[in-house]
Amino acid sequence: MRTHTPGRRPLASRRDRGQVAFEYMGFIPLMLLVGLFAIQLGVAAYAANQAGTGARTAARAASQDVPRGDSERAGREAMSDWLGSHKNSKFSRHGGSGNVTYTTRVRIPSVVPGIDDWGWAKRSSTMPRG
Repeated sequence: MRTHTPGRRPLASRRDRGQVAFEYMGFIPLMLLVGLFAIQLGVAAYAANQAGTGARTAARAASQDVPRGDSERAGREAMSDWLGSHKNSKFSRHGGSGNVTYTTRVRIPSVVPGIDDWGWAKRSSTMPRG
């Protein structure tokens, strides 16, 4: 029967000493990648929100009886600067006799290394004329 003497470690714990460090070395990059994808999801939601803001503002500006300037410019100004630039967003106008519709597409920026194209967030807004 073996007894544990104070001051001496069991033989198994000496061999397993570096095991935890190895496990962390494999686990931390995976957790960082999961974190980046979670942030990417938030950025995509923010881009969709900004597309809706731009579409709503442009449609509101175009639906007024007396237009007060370019409605597309008003939509871009309502969006954040890094998403509302000409290379990151596109506006298109549709309208019938009683309303005006603006559709805004915003490129979703990437925070995940190696994946540059996440596509576009697209939102539309319709406002009655008058």
